[in-house]
Amino acid sequence: MKPTTLAFDEGKTTVLIGPSGCGKSTLLRLVVGLIAPTSGTITFDSEPLTREKHTLLRRRIGYVIQDGGLFPHLTAAGNVALMARESGRGEAEIQARFDELCELTRFPADGLTRYPAELSGGQRQRVSLMRALMLKPEALLLDEPLGALDPMVRAGLQTDLKRIFGELGQTVILVTHDMGEAGYLGDRIVLMQDGGIAQAGSLEDLRDRPAMPFVTEFLNAQRSLVQL
Repeated sequence: MKPTTLAFDEGKTTVLIGPSGCGKSTLLRLVVGLIAPTSGTITFDSEPLTREKHTLLRRRIGYVIQDGGLFPHLTAAGNVALMARESGRGEAEIQARFDELCELTRFPADGLTRYPAELSGGQRQRVSLMRALMLKPEALLLDEPLGALDPMVRAGLQTDLKRIFGELGQTVILVTHDMGEAGYLGDRIVLMQDGGIAQAGSLEDLRDRPAMPFVTEFLNAQRSLVQL
């Protein structure tokens, strides 16, 4: 990563996008604490993050990855409730949260008894999202959550994510390689190149007022923009 200064707006969806190897997923992993910066500071709610605080931080941030990251030996319910049970939450509270999350994500309640291998790709991502939201995190981080899905399932989940982000009003950081998805879901887009920020702004800013030739080249390579 190059020296980078970036603030994420509270209650807004910021999308990190760029070509492979640009640093977008690395930046997300730095924020969530999966890797430590060799220099510089990361703050959460104005408080510097340290290794000692990472465990507490994980309970304040929900994290979703591309393949869902579900434990195959646990049912959907077991995956969703894992952190809640480790945190000492009561079963009545957990069940009430199940009901809320199934309604929010439109996941069928009878699917909670199934194992990941018995679920479709879209259902696994909904379970992963429910797990990330179980503890009512202050921020939600998603690393290419829809990248492995077929186009129709992906489009449906994009619609649901936009609705969910709007209903929750949470701070969201989303990594994607699809500019159409970025424009649809994001309040702000951060286009990265070679470990740094090429330009940040709305899709219209990037399209109509590019900061450098790379911005236009990247947008022109995104065929999905024809639909916007």
